[in-house]
Amino acid sequence: MTGKGGTGKTTVAGSLALALARQSKRVLLIEVEGRQGLAQLFDNPPLPSTERRLAATSGGEVIGLSVDPETAMMEYLEMFYSIKRGASVLRRMGAIDFVTTIAPGMRDVLLTGKVKEAVIRTGRNGKSAFDAVVLDAPPTGRITHFLETTNEVAGLTKMGPIYRQSIGVIELLHSSLTRVHIVTLLEEMPVQETIDAATELRGAGYHLGRVLVNRARPVLVAAGRPDESLLAEGLGEAGLDPALASDLASEVADYAERQDVQIRAEADLAEVGMPITRLPELAPPMDLGTLYELADALDIETWSE
Repeated sequence: MTGKGGTGKTTVAGSLALALARQSKRVLLIEVEGRQGLAQLFDNPPLPSTERRLAATSGGEVIGLSVDPETAMMEYLEMFYSIKRGASVLRRMGAIDFVTTIAPGMRDVLLTGKVKEAVIRTGRNGKSAFDAVVLDAPPTGRITHFLETTNEVAGLTKMGPIYRQSIGVIELLHSSLTRVHIVTLLEEMPVQETIDAATELRGAGYHLGRVLVNRARPVLVAAGRPDESLLAEGLGEAGLDPALASDLASEVADYAERQDVQIRAEADLAEVGMPITRLPELAPPMDLGTLYELADALDIETWSE
C-alpha cells in the first residue's frame, strides 16, 4: 500500500488487513517507516520489533509488525552467516547504523527481505504462517526506488547469500502474489503522484492492484450557486429561518466547487488504467470502529485480483 503523504495510506492499509481478517484469514500488517502508525491506528502501545496481535475478528486476526533496519540486519546475519553474538557486538559498536547510513539502499533491502521472510514462512503444519501480508509501504514518491533497490544489490553482489536473498525478494515482488495498491485523494497533487507512480511501477514490471480514493465526497449538488429566494422559501416551509438562505447558498456553492474538482480529478485518474474504489469521508477521530467502516467500504469480495 502506497500513496502520497497525508492521503491516509496507513489507515487504508489497516482497513484492508481488517477486511481480509474478516474472511477468517490470518493477516500480517507490516510498517517500515518507524512512525508507529499502526499502534496509534489500532489504539495499541508502540509495537516492538516482534509480531503482536492488533485485532481478532470473524475467525481471523491481524498481526502487527514494525520492522526496523537494525533488527532486520541482526536476523539477516544470524540466518545467513550464523552470526549471533557477533551481531550484538556490531550493534553496540554502532556498525549497523554506519552500514545503513553509508549504503542507504541496504536499509530497503533489509526491509523488503523481512517482508519476503514473512510471506514464505510456514508453520508446523507446513502451511503458510499468514494467509496475506499487507505492507504499509513508503509514499508514492519513493515507492519504486524502495522496491527496486534489491535489483541494484543483486547486480553488485553476483553470488553468495546476499545475492540469493536478493533474487528471492525480486522474484516475490514481481510475482503474481504481489499487488501494489495506491491510496489517493481527489486533489491535483495526489492524483498526479498516483499517475506518475503507476507509470513507473508498471514500467518496472510490478503488478498493480487498485486505486483507493480516500475521503471521497458524494455528488450532492448541481454546479454553481443556488437560487437564494428558492432556498429562503424552502427554509420557511421547513419551519426554519429564511435569513439563513444566504449563508446556506454560500456553503452549497463551496461544496459544488469542491465537487467539481473531485469530478475532474477522477476523470484524470482514468488514465492510470487501474480499478478505482471510493472510500467515504468519515468524521474524525479514527478508531477501530472507523476502520471497520472502511473495511466494509473496500468491498474486497468484488476484487478480481
